[in-house]
Amino acid sequence: MNLDKNELMKWRVQSPEEVGFHKVIIPSKSACKEAQMFRLNLKAGDSYDLVSEELELHAVLILGKAKLSDNEILNQEMNKFDAFYIPGNNKVRIIAIEECIFYIAGAVCEGYGEVLFRKFDISLPIGDIHQIHGEGSGQREVMFTLAPQDKASRLICGLTWSGDGSWTSWPPHQHEKYLEEIYCYFDMPKPKFGFHVSYTNSGDIDNMVVHTVYSGTMVQAPAGYHPTVASPNSKNAYLWVLASFNHDVRRYDLAELDPAYKDK
Repeated sequence: MNLDKNELMKWRVQSPEEVGFHKVIIPSKSACKEAQMFRLNLKAGDSYDLVSEELELHAVLILGKAKLSDNEILNQEMNKFDAFYIPGNNKVRIIAIEECIFYIAGAVCEGYGEVLFRKFDISLPIGDIHQIHGEGSGQREVMFTLAPQDKASRLICGLTWSGDGSWTSWPPHQHEKYLEEIYCYFDMPKPKFGFHVSYTNSGDIDNMVVHTVYSGTMVQAPAGYHPTVASPNSKNAYLWVLASFNHDVRRYDLAELDPAYKDK
């Protein structure tokens, strides 16, 4: 797929910090047509009723502490990086115990999915949920928040942390035949920053677009390759959201490495 650099530049969005529920990446105004992103900012004591309607929704608490109610399964207290999932036609009330930021992924619900709460536990052994990917300057730590084995229609999501000043998603990969992806950065307050690289043709370094990223930045990847790198003495940290074009291709093993780099 060949895309003009100006189109790739539009893939970067800085999500709002104002209190309330924000539609950050939705089909009517974004390059992504399957993967959607929302941000919910609450002051301590505020509450919000999250209603899924035709979407499945997956929320990850990026900052603060909250509790959930009005859902038979999700009567839980949430701490940082805890997550929950609701399929279509569901509702949950979110009550902020402290100031909160939620990143919320969405995709069309095809009728598959079960309500899920996942407690963040970095001490989990390496396995289905806690993983180490890559090696050397491309090694990163991954925690699934909505894993492939969890019951959902189209979404697979997780958290990634790079090493200090290191790359993630290296070698560069793409999965445009089957899935769209969004990277949602957090815990990178300015002046910390990273670079998110987007390009559509193998090894085409002359037509790469480099997006500066920090806390609150969200970058779409509807097509093409998309490696990221952290600035020295900092780490890239992001929630990645994969949304498949249909339930049959809701898989995590469909990434294609850029052949220009995969053997280098």
